[in-house]
Amino acid sequence: MTSVPEEVPCLLMRGGTSKGAYFLADDLPSEPALRDELLLRVMGSPDGRQIDGLGGAHPLTSKVAVVSRSADPKADVDYLFLQVAVEKAEVSDRQNCGNILAGIGPFAVERGLVPAGERETAVRIRMVNSGDYATATFPTPGGRVRYTGDAEISGVPGTAAPVVIEFPPGTHPLLPTGNARDVIDGVPVTCVDNGMPTVLIPASALKLTGYEHPRELEEDVALADRLRTIRLAAGRLMGLGDVSGTTVPKLTLLAPPRSGGAVTTRTFIPVRCHASIGVLGAAGVAAGLRIEGGVGARIADLPPGGDRIRIEHPTGFLDIESSLGSTTGGLPRAGRTAVVRTARKLFDGTVFPRSAETAPIPPQSPGGQR
Repeated sequence: MTSVPEEVPCLLMRGGTSKGAYFLADDLPSEPALRDELLLRVMGSPDGRQIDGLGGAHPLTSKVAVVSRSADPKADVDYLFLQVAVEKAEVSDRQNCGNILAGIGPFAVERGLVPAGERETAVRIRMVNSGDYATATFPTPGGRVRYTGDAEISGVPGTAAPVVIEFPPGTHPLLPTGNARDVIDGVPVTCVDNGMPTVLIPASALKLTGYEHPRELEEDVALADRLRTIRLAAGRLMGLGDVSGTTVPKLTLLAPPRSGGAVTTRTFIPVRCHASIGVLGAAGVAAGLRIEGGVGARIADLPPGGDRIRIEHPTGFLDIESSLGSTTGGLPRAGRTAVVRTARKLFDGTVFPRSAETAPIPPQSPGGQR
């Protein structure tokens, strides 16, 4: 498709603790600039309230999934994640999203990209942004996606059917800087990438408890400046280049657990404090806590046996199974990672983007696809 359509088939879904618009790639313009222009109009950006679009006035509810059949023999579908900025005319493909990932398998079945099993369906997914893979398994009794169930995740009211997401060991280094610990602007950090570039920071190193309310952290102007400095420097150290126009790497503050978990977290995307924690960010935290010499090693209270780690966040917790594999060149390697999430179909229909005459034309997506 080489033009911007006036209406587009769309499935709005909650995936994990996020919400986004899911599209078939064939229903969107193939040219990235035209696609991004359309998505800004669909979501209602740039506008702090996104009042004229589907967006929910927060990065967690201004997300897009673009899905297609995969030509990769290791995958059934390709999933491109796009973060639509709220107050800027910007669409970024520089990161994955593990929450929106929870809805990709059900969406693939809903749109006929993958046939449903009689009891459950496993969909192999290639995450286009990074080239990583995941397999999502969810109930499909009688060949139809079931969204109701008894699985509960923090940050989402009620219960829903479980979506089990398993990630194979990544092919990129778990420690992009080659170090278990770096020092940035006088602050010790551990930079990890277990599906999402993440910088782990002891909250105490920033003179914080790590238990502050997200709003309190967001309103701390001095903290925002300090975090920005750390993020820009970490981006260069991690080989990501200039990250001033992107939302990666994520920054996660670590503090001792308060409610029986392994660690307490506060995550920034990039300066807004997450109400919970993203799946891939949690995967990075879980792996990072196990790294000998890392900043989390003395903070975390790891369980004595097993791979399951409970990560506390502002609205509850996330349980994730994580292990480290054998070292390569003396550096740890990510092993198995798995998590239970939920997803729900909110509506299926046609979205009518706002008029092109009133919508700004976005710049090219920062950095292109990773």
